[in-house]
Amino acid sequence: MSEPIQLILFYDGHCPLCVKEIALLRQRDHRGLLQLEDIHAPDFCERYPQLDPLEAEKILHGLDASGQWLRGLDVTVKAWQLLNHHRWLGMTRWPLIRPVADMAYRFFARHRKTIARLLTGHRHCERCIDREQ
Repeated sequence: MSEPIQLILFYDGHCPLCVKEIALLRQRDHRGLLQLEDIHAPDFCERYPQLDPLEAEKILHGLDASGQWLRGLDVTVKAWQLLNHHRWLGMTRWPLIRPVADMAYRFFARHRKTIARLLTGHRHCERCIDREQ
């Protein structure tokens, strides 16, 4: 039986790197703690009018069980901590490391499609490429 949702994670379903990480999160979420929402879903704006998909495409967003919004690396860290995986990510929230880690995340977020192309050969996920053809 699933536990209550602890984090709604809003991700870019057109980004191959994002889709890969979401698949890993989904695979490890045995207790049903995460709700994973593609910001490009046709009904996204109706279901989440409080979140601008253009803003969500720039930086990862999450909504925790208490109703608090999380952004950027805080979302990734929270998701993996809930699943008891990649505990080392918690170090990125330490006071001296946090500003550098956040700057690195913002660089990644801004250039993720170029980085994806370098790593995978695709700027968009394969299912999105199939839809565009």
